[in-house]
Amino acid sequence: MSGLTEKQRNALREVVHGLPLLDSHAHNIVPIDSSFPFLRCFSEAENEAMKDVPFTLSFKRSIRDIASLYGCEASLQSIEAHRKAIGINEICCECFDASNISTVLIDDGIVFDKMFDLEWHRKYIPAVHRVLRIETVAEAILEQGPPGGITWTLDSFAERFIAALKSLSNNVVAFKSIAAYRSGLQIDPSISNQAAEEGLRQNLQCISADGRLRIHNKSVIDFIFTHALEVATMNNIPMQIHTGFGDKDLDLRLANPLHLHSILEDKRFLNCHLVLLHAAYPYSKEASYLASVYPQVYLDFGLAVPKLSVRGMHSAVRELLELAPLNKVMFSTDGYAFPETYFLGAKWARKVVFDVLCEACSDGDLSFEESLQAADCIFERNAATLYNIRQLRRSPDCEARKANGTFNCKSSVEISQDDPSIKFVRLVFADGSGQRRCRVVPKARFEDLVCNEGVGLTRCCMGMTSYADAPAEGSGLGPTGEIRLMPDVTTQQRLPWLPEHELVLVDMHVRPGTPWEYCPRATLFRVSEILLKEFGLVMHAGFESEFYILKPNTRGDRKWEGFDSMPYCSSAAFDGAASILTEIYSSVTSMGIPIEQIHAEAGGGQFEFALGHFCSTKAADNLLIFRDTVKAIVSKNGLLATFLPKYFLNDIGSGSHVHLSLYKGDTNVFIAEAGNTSQYGMSKMGEGFMAGVLHHLPSILVFTAPMPNSYERIKPNTWSGAYQCWGRENREASIRTACPPGTPNDLVSNFELKGFDGCANPHLGLAAIMAAGIDGLRKHLLLPEPVDVNPATIDGHLVHKLPTSLDQALEALHEDGVIKSIIGPELVTAIIAIRQAEIRFTQSENTLDMLAVRY
Repeated sequence: MSGLTEKQRNALREVVHGLPLLDSHAHNIVPIDSSFPFLRCFSEAENEAMKDVPFTLSFKRSIRDIASLYGCEASLQSIEAHRKAIGINEICCECFDASNISTVLIDDGIVFDKMFDLEWHRKYIPAVHRVLRIETVAEAILEQGPPGGITWTLDSFAERFIAALKSLSNNVVAFKSIAAYRSGLQIDPSISNQAAEEGLRQNLQCISADGRLRIHNKSVIDFIFTHALEVATMNNIPMQIHTGFGDKDLDLRLANPLHLHSILEDKRFLNCHLVLLHAAYPYSKEASYLASVYPQVYLDFGLAVPKLSVRGMHSAVRELLELAPLNKVMFSTDGYAFPETYFLGAKWARKVVFDVLCEACSDGDLSFEESLQAADCIFERNAATLYNIRQLRRSPDCEARKANGTFNCKSSVEISQDDPSIKFVRLVFADGSGQRRCRVVPKARFEDLVCNEGVGLTRCCMGMTSYADAPAEGSGLGPTGEIRLMPDVTTQQRLPWLPEHELVLVDMHVRPGTPWEYCPRATLFRVSEILLKEFGLVMHAGFESEFYILKPNTRGDRKWEGFDSMPYCSSAAFDGAASILTEIYSSVTSMGIPIEQIHAEAGGGQFEFALGHFCSTKAADNLLIFRDTVKAIVSKNGLLATFLPKYFLNDIGSGSHVHLSLYKGDTNVFIAEAGNTSQYGMSKMGEGFMAGVLHHLPSILVFTAPMPNSYERIKPNTWSGAYQCWGRENREASIRTACPPGTPNDLVSNFELKGFDGCANPHLGLAAIMAAGIDGLRKHLLLPEPVDVNPATIDGHLVHKLPTSLDQALEALHEDGVIKSIIGPELVTAIIAIRQAEIRFTQSENTLDMLAVRY
């Protein structure tokens, strides 16, 4: 094997040593006068064992590295004297300037004497994110004591623990467990409540004299680990897990990641990404194997680098890469207490990864270009993707300059919280009528207060109608009382069309940490939890969003007219609106929302964008952001975009058809497999779920077709699904099974529901669909025979029409105890009141022009 040329080695070295690093696991720094001994910078040893630390290879090498950085004598005494002389601020500047760390994820669950808080670290590292240690959360709850002074029960503890995790999950990028330090990694995901209750009772007897409690009982550890994984799965938050070596508090035999087999095989957690920390040393090969066969397993080599010898560091990283995919291996320093630990971790990670990638090229495992991509993945891209770190943006010039064999590896780092040009943050939500609303706060106040405490809003907001900013009669929501809008910072985006503003979606809480029963996002989350817990399933959704671009009408009674008069799929229509459509596409995709297809629809000035599919909450979030983006950009061009179902009564109208599928992990289980097949090309689970949706479709329409105007669209012979039937690729059926390119013959990958439109709150619409699917799975419902012709041509006794008015849909919901029970009776009462108010208003007013603007 020829390996790399000298020019290529230099180019790879430039990339590896020039990349700004995303440090995916570290801890807080302490001041110079902390009682935490500086000798711990070099080893996990404690107490009497520390006297032997200066005789380790890592210590001797690290002393020389630090002394070289500081320009002092290579001795522990000289380095400590230098630290005291210049102080912690100068030490941090020197270490972090040398490290070039742009982003760090800090686990602040380990307590050091006088350690600095997360905000302090932002003086030296542009972006600092929190990792939440679950054992610390559980211990803090138990130390606070039970509510009302009563005795702890497992149920009361679990309620507090889960609520705390859900609340804190909005402000962290990962959870972390140190179960390996407590009872080992042989986690029992099926731990019984009885065992956990007894374990909790025993553990509570071990509270120290100062009120501190350390959870060590295996049953309790297994219980909190499993429940934390459930919350992590539903919030799409990775779980970091300590594996392999550490201080002597752990039993190294029980820190082997192979012990996680039961967790990895549990169907409930197939969607939860698990990060095995510290290269699992000395079980690096085992960790590599797990990452190669389990899609949810990722690897991190912090602590192993730089604590091992040079040969040991190379060996550990080589072993990780023997089997593990390159897109699943990540850098971290495991920096802690001392800035020097960050420096050493960064310095040696660059050196070791460069050497290992060069060896891989020499062995023929990697090409030169592949080695460049691997370096980028390991040091930055993998973690940015996994932890959804959106501050990190790669500049267009960060690509190889292949013409001369040298490479510009400079990256632009866009850290929104430090950008003085950003003035405001919009806290966006959709109400019960489907309208998008927002509160706006100055950026500084958002960072200082609103991130953690939220912002107040009147309770009656969820009872408002399309036409009045007051609660509908009978909604149960009056003028008294307030909720908190709690930002989900994982959705925070800079607005491409208004760069001084950011957008963030919010959850509605009674108080921070307690979701409000009327909150649409919380409702979808809760129903998604039911689907996951009972059946191990996650519903994915992909929307096809239709809208009109309208211009002022100077000729007729109607205020607006279509932007053009072109037909379906017209090239001329696309040409006429190309600049607007291109700006919409660029803006939406820059915010992480993929667009799969665009075309002109049948109405004048009507277009459709097909959005990529995601798990339900993400898909609903994306649709809200998409609608806001379209309205804003079209308005900027002096026109009006409307998602109203039927502005022109002689046109077919606009829908927001949704494609639905079921996933376990990364596998679409709606598709039939051998031994799990219904007669219709879908799995038995898929059939039961879809049969439930079909059965409850009349009442679902209250949530997905929420306006009287919606039923002007749902008519026969308009591809809007006016009949309660399903068909294979039948666009007149209300539910159509789909076989997109790449799907094997006679199998279906998803089903499309037609009766969803642009006035619907997408979170409530998907929650209603999912509730119906859950009922179908519980009752093992079967589908009727498919309708493979236009249902309008079939006898009405054989195929029934769906509700032809919102009144009829409400009648169906009144009789549907299942949907009301799963969605929640309070929220359903409010929704019914809003819909009834819309009916009364529509009977007395010509509403189309007003609704076109609002939707």
